[in-house]
Amino acid sequence: MMSALVLITTIELGVLIVQDFVASPISMPSENHLLELFGFFLLVLIGLELLNTLKTYASEHAIHAEVVLSVALIAIARKVIILDIDEVSSLTLIGIGVIILALCSGYYFFKKG
Repeated sequence: MMSALVLITTIELGVLIVQDFVASPISMPSENHLLELFGFFLLVLIGLELLNTLKTYASEHAIHAEVVLSVALIAIARKVIILDIDEVSSLTLIGIGVIILALCSGYYFFKKG
């Protein structure tokens, strides 16, 4: 089911990109639309990473922390990219920054150790 979901999402992303370039091949899409497409692309990446995690768990019966941390980093990066700063409180932005620092330091210490 996860594979089907990732496949459908990838096809939808491809359709959106083709529609953008067919609609206006000369001009670039707006900044908001590009951010939306990039967020959609990162969503596909998150799905692929989760699929890889499930495949690894099914074959080895172990969850690899590196893969989980990388999925979390991609997910928070997607959130930051599609975030509308005008609509979010400063406390939420501080919380997102703390999450990013925690994930990055965890990934660093995991790779170092």
